[in-house]
Amino acid sequence: MPTPTTAPRRPGLADIVAGVSIAGLLLPEAVAYSGIAGLPPQAGVIALFAGLLVYGLFGSSRFAIVSATSSSAAVLFAATMSVTGVDAVTRLALGAGIVLLAGVFFVIAGIARLGAVSSLIAKPVLRGFALGLALTIVVKQLPKVLAVQPAHSDFFRLAAGLVAEWRHWNLAGAAMALVALVLLRGLARWRAVPAALLVIVAGIVLDVSGLCHAWGVAAVGPISLDFSHPGVPQLDREQWQSLGGLAFAMALILYAESYGSIRTFAMRHGDNVSANRDLLALGGANLLSALFQGMPVGAGYSATSANESAGAKTRAAGIVAGLVVLVTVLTLLPWIAHTPEPLLAAIVIHAVSHTLSPAALRPYFQWRRDRLVALVAIAAVLLLGVLNGLLAAIGVSLLLLLRGFSRTTVSWLGRLGQSHDFVDTARHPEAVVPPGVLIARPDVPLFFGNADAVFASIRARIDATPGLQRMVLSLEESADLDATSIEALCDFAAYVRVRGARLSLARVKDDLRDLLAKVNSPDLHADVYAPWSVDDAVQPQVAA
Repeated sequence: MPTPTTAPRRPGLADIVAGVSIAGLLLPEAVAYSGIAGLPPQAGVIALFAGLLVYGLFGSSRFAIVSATSSSAAVLFAATMSVTGVDAVTRLALGAGIVLLAGVFFVIAGIARLGAVSSLIAKPVLRGFALGLALTIVVKQLPKVLAVQPAHSDFFRLAAGLVAEWRHWNLAGAAMALVALVLLRGLARWRAVPAALLVIVAGIVLDVSGLCHAWGVAAVGPISLDFSHPGVPQLDREQWQSLGGLAFAMALILYAESYGSIRTFAMRHGDNVSANRDLLALGGANLLSALFQGMPVGAGYSATSANESAGAKTRAAGIVAGLVVLVTVLTLLPWIAHTPEPLLAAIVIHAVSHTLSPAALRPYFQWRRDRLVALVAIAAVLLLGVLNGLLAAIGVSLLLLLRGFSRTTVSWLGRLGQSHDFVDTARHPEAVVPPGVLIARPDVPLFFGNADAVFASIRARIDATPGLQRMVLSLEESADLDATSIEALCDFAAYVRVRGARLSLARVKDDLRDLLAKVNSPDLHADVYAPWSVDDAVQPQVAA
């Protein structure tokens, strides 16, 4: 079992077989995802090389395949289209700038060791966003399949425009895409079979033979790879500043998607992975891709799953896949230009099909938790578009976080039987509270958003308790306190003293003890937080 610090071993037979197998999937998808991003096909191929090489050398997961993903491609397209008044060349530079800044954010996060912050997007929001995004991607592939171009690009008006143009549909392209979907679906049970590559080869044969031209089906067109002029996109200061928020959103969605894939397969096989190392690897891959005007890259679930199913044992499988793609591109690049666009659309639709099932949202309805949040995320993507929908989803996640931390719930504890256990008296009415004592436990970490409200709730209980001699505050939920919380705690300690009671802080973490030692308050001296447990805080009062 590889550890996070091991370098990729020399590829064995299993890695070679897996690398060759997934190369047949990755190359067609890279070309197809370029279309989603509104970029030339070579952008996806460059991103594929960058992701496979950098993560294969420096990543920590033995299964993760880092390449362009459908979600990041859609976000990049929406981000570049949100900047108005620029020509096509500048738009390409803006896209490269977003990828570059996303890579910088990854590197900064890795150096700052922020890998423990797995994601700022809650799972229900992420899954709702993924479902809405998949629907959007599928609908936006249909113009390539049907050879019609509605006037509008937003989800509902695009769908309505497609239906309105039904008389002009290219039925040959629709039939070609449908057959391709059936083949991709049927061959999916044999993961070692490069189904996407086989479909592409069949399409190339049709185009070369002249049938596609006769049917009115367009091909991808020439693909040119130029690695001779790497460089930072030429943008002015205002343009770089405008890309900051877009790049941050891109980095968030890439990390959420990548971390989910990496962690899922690591847990399945009992592997150790390093989140901080993966942040650096993802940053390096995106930086390299941006220097050659490539797309953003991340560890997509479908490619990673295909790599595992193909029998990969180490990260060398990804490097083997990169070498196979390189040989293919160098020898067969002119032929790839003959790929019919409906087949690329079918590959994209098949790639996102695993996220189209509402079954992923079913647990939230069964648990009666976060149902509305998931539905709001879906609606945000469909109504506001991919980029604004993503930003709205991130906003919902942060609001959920703040809402959870802002709760002012306080549990009041009592002793259970003759043991040293103190439990919530609301759930255990048989628990006994020592006379003259109140034991409060805030059920959320104290921070600037809830501290004043929590202490106001406790003071209200104190006011309603005559003869109070000792107030015990259990801080087990608070590993640290910000400045606002410290000031609120100082005010509360002074309030307890004025009421003629003695304050004791219990279950205080070591780091918080060190912090309290620096607080210059006569009401928070060392004796106040000396007890380690609630029992230690209560015993002196009982003995008295």
